[in-house]
Amino acid sequence: MPTHHPSDAEHAADVPALLARIQARQARIGILGLGYVGLPLALTAARAGFSVLGFDINPSYVARLNGGESTIKHIPSSLVAEAVIAHRLEATTDFSRLDEPDALLICVPTPLTKYREPDLSYVKTTARAIAARLRPGQLIVLESTTYPGTTDEVLRPLFEATGLTSGKDFFLAFSPEREDPGNPDFATSTIPKVIGGDGPDALALANSLYSEFVATTVPVSSTATAEAVKLTENIFRAVNIALVNELKVVYSAMGIDIWEVIEAAKTKPFGFMPFYPGPGLGGHCIPIDPFYLTWKAREFDITTRFIELAGEINTHMPYYVVDRLAGAVDERGVPFSRAAILILGVAYKKNVDDMRESPSLKLIELIEARGARVDYHDPHVPELPPTRKHAPLAGRRSIPLTPEILRTYDAVLIATDHDAVDYRSVVENAALVIDTRNACAKAGIVSSRVIKA
Repeated sequence: MPTHHPSDAEHAADVPALLARIQARQARIGILGLGYVGLPLALTAARAGFSVLGFDINPSYVARLNGGESTIKHIPSSLVAEAVIAHRLEATTDFSRLDEPDALLICVPTPLTKYREPDLSYVKTTARAIAARLRPGQLIVLESTTYPGTTDEVLRPLFEATGLTSGKDFFLAFSPEREDPGNPDFATSTIPKVIGGDGPDALALANSLYSEFVATTVPVSSTATAEAVKLTENIFRAVNIALVNELKVVYSAMGIDIWEVIEAAKTKPFGFMPFYPGPGLGGHCIPIDPFYLTWKAREFDITTRFIELAGEINTHMPYYVVDRLAGAVDERGVPFSRAAILILGVAYKKNVDDMRESPSLKLIELIEARGARVDYHDPHVPELPPTRKHAPLAGRRSIPLTPEILRTYDAVLIATDHDAVDYRSVVENAALVIDTRNACAKAGIVSSRVIKA
């Protein structure tokens, strides 16, 4: 917190002047957190002509970015170098510089605790750092996914404890990130941006800022509404994925291929939207966001039964997959407790190096808990990074995928369907393939050694 409280004379932000600076692209943008959300946002703003100051606590990330090197595999280093060379992007670990930007965009993680309660520690730590340097005329936007009310109930009191007032001296907004890492069809600049402001001036400023580098903005009535929009999007996906995961289990028992069912069902031109089953949920959003609303709903004595049931189904999927794997290995006469298993793909989705909440980590732990030995291959993840939930797995390295190596395993489990994998070679050389992504069928491969799970 600052050591002084500004007087009224120091207050009174000049809204027209800040708006003019934004529209002339002369306003400086500060982005806090240079990960999967913050870095694409920083590059998008820089390419639009803004000067961007990126803040991160990782000195290695900061050094690499300032050297023109990307820290995320699916983002080319050429884009980072272009922004750095043009003096449009600078990264720093020095949070005392937070008073330099005109707009501060918060892009830090919002995980769950082990009790499935919101962990706002990163948001609060970041907000306190901003409060310590907060000056009149700054626009602050939270992009991190959270429960409705966070911006108003958590951030605003922290900032107003400085003596400045939201809507008068500084401006507060919420605009949820909508990144889809590795998706070639949608970039930060082309995904519509939902924006809610704490008052009309905050909304106008935030809307004007994003309009300069995002094709479409979607203003809503409040920050809480914008927060609810993000949760609704991901709850919709979580519930529908849970539905097809449950159908997968039911149809498998009936000898029906869920993938074939979905392919046929999606030919209906109305009333059906395809979702696909998998070995469990991954990524920062879908496994986590629904529980932010579940937690907040308790404040109003409401039980979110539908959301919690979907969570239970999706959380159970790794257990179902391992049961299928163990049963198939046992049927071949190999005791699962002495089996050697190769997992293909540890990223949470295809063609990226993103490990956040990857179900593959849970699969490894469950398989090893039964006594089997596990290795993995992932062309995008050469080494398992440290994670809060699966710390003992950190440091394991991807093994080469050769015919000789494939033949040494009792089963290969396809957990992530990366395009770079030669699935025909996998099927030809593996004793058994457990396919959780329908990767073999999509590659046109039919074999009695492939079991879908």
